[in-house]
Amino acid sequence: MSFAPGQTVGPFFHLGLPFDGGNLLVPAGHPEGVRLHGRVLDGAGDPVPDALIELWQADANGRVPRATGSIHRDGYTFTGWGRAQTDGAGHYWFSTLIPGATAVGKRPFFALTVFARGLTDRLFTRAYLPGDEPDALLDGLEPAARATLITTREERGLLFDIHLQGEGETVFLSYPRQAR
Repeated sequence: MSFAPGQTVGPFFHLGLPFDGGNLLVPAGHPEGVRLHGRVLDGAGDPVPDALIELWQADANGRVPRATGSIHRDGYTFTGWGRAQTDGAGHYWFSTLIPGATAVGKRPFFALTVFARGLTDRLFTRAYLPGDEPDALLDGLEPAARATLITTREERGLLFDIHLQGEGETVFLSYPRQAR
């Protein structure tokens, strides 16, 4: 029996994953644009300065974009995908649109993927808009856990902090791997 050495998913993101405008799903100053931002924090509440966040979302009408060329921003095609690095204070931000509900009665959300040093795999979570629409995932959680998935409205946009572990740990989702 042989064992492979352990590996983590970071911190090497600066070598090839970021790209110019990766966090600009819509240009700054877009009339319907909103800023989704927050910090990535470790179990002690300290900022994680070298994490990478990917965002996937529906457009304002609840349609999931199918346009190609997500990495090549053209200033008008909304692809629903972006990538942002955290700064030295663990802060990230996206210039994007408020997502619409993908079906009547469903609660709109941003789907997020977190890559950070020390993780053996990426983490998946959601950042829901404040509201009272039913949602199977949210409705199945205790209030404290549910609160970790709800954005906070601010004058500047929406705030969503991601706690990797410890007190107030963000709820992370698990998706079964498909056989190849």
